[in-house]
Formats: sequence, structure tokens, C-alpha cells
Amino acid sequence: MTPSWTIADADQAQLALVAELVALKVRRGDVIALRGDLGAGKTTFARALIRALLADTAAEVPSPTFPLVQLYEAPRVAIAHFDLYRLMGPDDLDEIGFDDAIANGLVLVEWPERAADRLPRDRMEITLDQGRDADHRQIVIAGLGTTGERVERLAKIHAFIASAITPATGLHLHYLQGDASTRAYARLTGPAVAPRVLMDAPRVPDGPPVLRGLPYSRIAHLAEDVAPFVAIGHALEKSGITVPHMHAADLEAGLLLLEDLGDLTFGRALASAHDQTGMWLAAVDVLAALRAHPLPAQLPLP
Repeated sequence: MTPSWTIADADQAQLALVAELVALKVRRGDVIALRGDLGAGKTTFARALIRALLADTAAEVPSPTFPLVQLYEAPRVAIAHFDLYRLMGPDDLDEIGFDDAIANGLVLVEWPERAADRLPRDRMEITLDQGRDADHRQIVIAGLGTTGERVERLAKIHAFIASAITPATGLHLHYLQGDASTRAYARLTGPAVAPRVLMDAPRVPDGPPVLRGLPYSRIAHLAEDVAPFVAIGHALEKSGITVPHMHAADLEAGLLLLEDLGDLTFGRALASAHDQTGMWLAAVDVLAALRAHPLPAQLPLP
């Protein structure tokens, strides 16, 4: 069974939010097939997704109807936006560099039926239909092949955001560079909420043994889920140390909505030639506070 996710009645703002959510999970080699009648919103969806990847909400994103393809260089992935409406047949795909675009980046395809069997098996299919009126759309996102797991994850994240922030009108998601872990992050902004950070950390089970019968995760003491992060944050807060406030959590799904403390990390501060003295003194103050208030061996969840 193909995993799918349906948004029954999305207005323009909700359509943009869904596109921004999809943009968080795309990677090189992905193909997204956009299906729907004329005027269904395929180009609108593609435009929102491309702007999210470019990190520029005002970027010029023209329709590729006449040139057949528009190319973009985004920070994370190259983008090729195809409109195959005027394509004579699948063989013409060679002339417009279709296969090369798939090999080198992300491919968005409007009127994918004209590509026939040239579409890869592993792809996302996004179908747009009119909703309850001309200003609303039904969006169905299906994950074929290896994209299915990501589509299921997107549906969970969307439901989590909708339950955590009400109303969700005017929300936008912005990709944030993560750390060396399997976690992913995004900044969530909107007119009715202060900026928040979405932590996307699905459970990671132990891998195969690598040393003395133990998997790497056990050797390096890696957390399998977000429970340790939440418990440590709660304990630090009780000790008087400032940590990001947790606005919402789904521990089973591995999703947290946290206070946004900004972008001024130690690395960025150093790159901006900030005075290091105050930074290191603050770090030492934290270590001293932890020494004065030792944490218990077992940290309960709040």
C-alpha cells in the first residue's frame, strides 16, 4: 500500500505551509510529480516549494510553460522545474536534460503523465484538486517507493504543528542547519506566535554490532529518542539554568516545539569577531552552577 497524506481543504496560506514542509525533506535525486487540471495550483505549489528551498519568499519563480524547464541553484540542492504540457512525447525528455536533472538535483514535474514510463519508480506524487470553493484546494501527497517513509513523517509533523499552534494561520517553516546527529530542525514563524524551533527526531534503533558485540549507538551513548533531551532540559531548568522552553512535545513521534533562542551560536559569534572573554565566562558559570547543583543519577520526565 502506497503511503499517502491528504489535506482536505487548504487555502493559499496552508498550501504554502505544506510546500515548505515538503521542502524540509527533499534531497538530491528526488522527483516530485505535480498532478491536477489547469488552474489546480500546480505552479503555485511548485513556486512555494522553490522559494522555501531558496530561502527567499520574494524570489522570482516564473512558470516553465514556454521554456519547458527553469533551473535554480538553492543552498541545499539544485532544482529543475519542468512543465511538460507542450512536450510532443517522452523521447523529447532527452533534449531538455530530464535524466541529467534527476541525477544532479531535485526535479519538479508538472503534467508528469506526458513523461509516461520515464518517471522513476521512487517519487512523490502530489495531486491538487479544487476544494470547497475556488480559493481552496485538496492536496494528496503519495510516497512511491523509497519516498513513502518521508511522506508518512511529513503527515505526522503537519498534524503535530496543527495541534500545537491554533490557529495556524500564516505560519511559515524555514529550514535550519542541523548538527551531526540524525535530528532535523526548522524555524516556525507566524503573525500570531513568537518564532519557535521544530525538532524532528524520530526514534533511531540500535544498529549492527561494531565492537565487543555492541552497536555504535551504545558505545557512543547516543539517545534513541527525545526522552533524554526532554529530561535533561527539565533538570537543567530546575537547577536555574536557562534552556529553550518546550511549548509542545510528542515523545512517541519524536517531535518537539521549542523556544527559539536565536542564531548566535559560539561558532557564529567567533566568526563575527565577538569578544571571547564574556562567552567563556558564561560557559564557566554554567559549569560552576552544575557543580553546585549536581543532577541525580536518574532524571524523570516532566
